[in-house]
Amino acid sequence: MLCDSAYNPARFLKNGIAMTVYTSLWGSRYWQTTTPHPEPQYHKTVFMGAQSVPLFSWVAIPENAHSTIIGTYGITGDLEEEWFLRLLGRKAYAQGYAVVLFDWRAHGKTAELSPTLTSDGLYEGEDFVRIAAAAAAMGCPSKFWFTGFSLGGQLALWGLKAATDLPKSQENLGIKDSDIGGGVVICPSLDSMRSLAYLVRQPVGRYLEKAIARKLKQLAWRIHDAHPGTIDPEAIKRANSIWAFDHELVISRLGFPSVEAYYEASSALQILPQISKPTLILYAADDPLFHPDIIPELQAACASNPALDLLLTKYGGHVGYLSSKEGQLQAQDPDIWWAWNRTLQWLEYQRHQ
Repeated sequence: MLCDSAYNPARFLKNGIAMTVYTSLWGSRYWQTTTPHPEPQYHKTVFMGAQSVPLFSWVAIPENAHSTIIGTYGITGDLEEEWFLRLLGRKAYAQGYAVVLFDWRAHGKTAELSPTLTSDGLYEGEDFVRIAAAAAAMGCPSKFWFTGFSLGGQLALWGLKAATDLPKSQENLGIKDSDIGGGVVICPSLDSMRSLAYLVRQPVGRYLEKAIARKLKQLAWRIHDAHPGTIDPEAIKRANSIWAFDHELVISRLGFPSVEAYYEASSALQILPQISKPTLILYAADDPLFHPDIIPELQAACASNPALDLLLTKYGGHVGYLSSKEGQLQAQDPDIWWAWNRTLQWLEYQRHQ
């Protein structure tokens, strides 16, 4: 394993809940002060994904770009407010990567363009590949690297599976198998069924679940207002949990008889053996959003697939990974963003293979 730097957070952040909450609150306020790199001059465009769904995207190509990172965020949000993803954009662009960030299905400006709801990877995987093909036509250089965190990490894993399946497809997307390099995912959702059941059994988890559900409901109302007649308002009113959102709004459109069947079909854990592109998975053992029983299965899947590199840490929380000053010195990092620094370090290694 190349990226074996021991993760070393501050003592008060050696707790998954504390790390998760602190990073979210502190990072949203101060992230721009943590890096000297300016925001790239993004070109805002729309790519066509699977099923001809339009996907709103930001694209930035530096001079002499050597390869391209394509990324998206987690279960809720939009490009304007997703500071953790924009932080990657700054750091990657400064290192010579073209950067493509996008609002995934039913999110941000993509929701204004289409009433198509989420599928947790079942179609978003192909979206990644189609974005890569369209970005290549715009001048973004290969190889293309897919990334995401939390639920966005699940989507990126489905993108890597779609890239693995690409040679089997008869459709010419204008991109070759060799153009897709691989990917990096941070704290990916791997088994929604187990993790959601685990989350709502914990006091803090119930609070986090309710907060996410409120944002999902807002997302649904936004689509309802932008595309009148496409979503039943009574169904939105009943969608008071993550499970209810999928039950009321998602599964019937995708043809699933139950939420359980949908979660089983979209689980990223099951597709890990099928990924053949080099992939780094960063995962924290103290992630408060995911069932700890998933970890041994993740370790087994990565051990049996040489394409997968697993960087499993004792601490880190959910999309946290803030480094202490000692940790920065230890890893020789330029800033506190341990996970993105490991991401870029690993990508540099892969580029020179």
